[in-house]
Amino acid sequence: MASFGSAHGGRGAGRPVRGIALDIGSSRTRAWAPGAGVFADVPSGPVLRGRVTDPDSQLRLLRSLTARAPGGDGDDTVVMLTHPVLAGPKEREAVKRVVDGLGAVRVFAVDSARAAAAHAAPPGDGPLLVVDLGAQLTEVTLVVDGLVVDARLAEVGLDDLPEPGSAPDSVAGTAADLVSDLWRRDRTGAARGALRRGVLVTGGGALRLDVTGRLAHLLRARLRLANDPSTSVVRGAGLMLASALRHPTAPPARI
Repeated sequence: MASFGSAHGGRGAGRPVRGIALDIGSSRTRAWAPGAGVFADVPSGPVLRGRVTDPDSQLRLLRSLTARAPGGDGDDTVVMLTHPVLAGPKEREAVKRVVDGLGAVRVFAVDSARAAAAHAAPPGDGPLLVVDLGAQLTEVTLVVDGLVVDARLAEVGLDDLPEPGSAPDSVAGTAADLVSDLWRRDRTGAARGALRRGVLVTGGGALRLDVTGRLAHLLRARLRLANDPSTSVVRGAGLMLASALRHPTAPPARI
């Protein structure tokens, strides 16, 4: 987990601090707050394949969501923000521009795979393969002891299916290929162990039985579907946020 720090010095010291977790997806943006859970699930601003293409528009959306967050003072907000696991420098810079405009006391950033694992996988459960089937991205991540040790990403998602009832091979096949490539390159045995335990599937594609059925067939592995998979990332980010709020002086880990 990384921190973008604060542009506002010690503001908020001794005052109530409000927390909000935000998951900016290619299709939907979701917000979570302590005591309220997921309180917003709205269309994203201009986001293409996980990249914020119009930071100003996205900033307006996030400002409206932070203003709606329950508890505390709008000027004393701690934000936990998720991003694709393989987000590059340009994507991170676009997100940072949005973050800088929120005026939060502090902003943490965590990749979506670790957030999903925090929500859906018991601690100490061993190596975990997370397959995120999103609207415009498919991500496969190997998580060991809470850290990302390898990941794959393809710019293919549910939006690429011609129609809702289309054959799911383009999405399920892409995910299976990413898992296979990661497994072939793994020299530690962690991927093999994760496959034996079952693959954690998140994202909107986890709600498509035709997609998950085809993926299970291609992988010849058991799938572990996250509870309410479309919100598992923001809820996992919320758990991380709650921990950060309980320990405000603990320095964040660096990516």
